[in-house]
Amino acid sequence: MVSSATRPPFAHETVLLEEAVAALQPRPGGLYCDGTLGGGGHAERLLDAASPDGRLVGIDRDPDALAAAGARLARFGDRATLLHGSFGDAKQLLASIGVDAVDGLLVDVGVSSPQLDRADRGFSFRHEGPLDMRMDPTSGETARELCARLSVDDLADLIRRYGEERYAGRIARVIKERIAADQLHTTTELAAAIADVVPTRERSKDPATRTFQALRIAVNDELGELERLLDAIPSLLRPGGRAAVISFHSLEDAMVKERFRALSKDHGLPADIAASMGLPPRPPFTIVTRKPVVPSEAEVARNPRARSAKLRALEAVA
Repeated sequence: MVSSATRPPFAHETVLLEEAVAALQPRPGGLYCDGTLGGGGHAERLLDAASPDGRLVGIDRDPDALAAAGARLARFGDRATLLHGSFGDAKQLLASIGVDAVDGLLVDVGVSSPQLDRADRGFSFRHEGPLDMRMDPTSGETARELCARLSVDDLADLIRRYGEERYAGRIARVIKERIAADQLHTTTELAAAIADVVPTRERSKDPATRTFQALRIAVNDELGELERLLDAIPSLLRPGGRAAVISFHSLEDAMVKERFRALSKDHGLPADIAASMGLPPRPPFTIVTRKPVVPSEAEVARNPRARSAKLRALEAVA
């Protein structure tokens, strides 16, 4: 176990930094929300671009991330406000400090590098640690507790749905067997159990990859958080405001793409007819990124974990 005294610093390589800032078009006097603050990389650049008086509210459920971002953003003084919570609750969290709408909203969905690299957080099969996977280690159910609670069938369905794992049934059975035998407490024990029942299919991908992804998504309700955020976007953006979402796998990206498309869909009716039906004369939102923005080759070479990132942005029509 890694003690707090020997934990590495919260150092995170910010993904699609310039692209995210360009998508939001921050300006002086604007109010912005970074719903997944992390180490504060995006927030710092947004505040710089919105100088001298632009403000930002940063949200994160990881206390370590908040501490690291707080130190990084200290030079901005009261222009930066940090809140502990989940991005899916952004509307309520912002309301708690008197903010009803913002000029820009950014979320970078998924796990951060420090969470993966720190063994005691239990996210990675490459480092032995407790089978935890909670982004907020102060609350909620751990990955082991989740696996212990679910039936074999429900666990298999979870792994299949969130990990797109064809051997979900085998994996669920071995997990339940090892838990029953009190042989499953750590990340490496889970990885070994999966390796015992799943053939290596891809040279560069560990057989445990998909299962660890599925459990992490479930433990942190990542898709539920994203859905709640997407539901809140229409009421969170000021006219002319923009929302940008960075996702890392197909399930997330499909949700963002579908919702943005629905919000920007043109009903095709003349203005007078639309008004008689209580509809806006034109779509209340427009898609900024017709195709998802992806990292450059240089960024992927510098930070391989960025390779699957996709950014989509939406603007509220002024």
